[in-house]
Amino acid sequence: MDSGTESKKQRLREYLATRRPARIGDAEWQDLMRELAPISQPYLRELVRRTGLPFDQPWAGVRQKNYVELEASLEELRAVYAEAVRVGDRVRARYCRLVVISAKDHARLAARNRRTTPARRAQKEEMVEWMLVWLGDPAMFPEWVRIRKEKIAGAPPPGALE
Repeated sequence: MDSGTESKKQRLREYLATRRPARIGDAEWQDLMRELAPISQPYLRELVRRTGLPFDQPWAGVRQKNYVELEASLEELRAVYAEAVRVGDRVRARYCRLVVISAKDHARLAARNRRTTPARRAQKEEMVEWMLVWLGDPAMFPEWVRIRKEKIAGAPPPGALE
């Protein structure tokens, strides 16, 4: 691809039209990082999300428009992280952590923005907590989030009424 004055979006469209990937996985992500260089990973992630193609973790990153997306993406990243640790892939494990750290920092900035509504600020602050728990112990995250959602909903824990 020509790296002249073409926009990153146009170059991505050309890549997709030429290569026709069924999904964006590790090989495609690495190709895109090379083909669209220089490009930041968050910007590439945003552009790829807009294509609607299926997008593998850890490249897809943390989605945080709502709690459902946040939980799903953190769970996906937890699985990738656990597999990376299991096989000794320290680079992939570290990348998973960096993706969550970046998302946490983004949520924290959104929560501190003066123009953020109080409801959105509270949501982003809660999301920061979820990501901090994930960073503290990804294996514990699924159980923690289950308990946290029960607490938020005011539901009694399973077995409490038995």
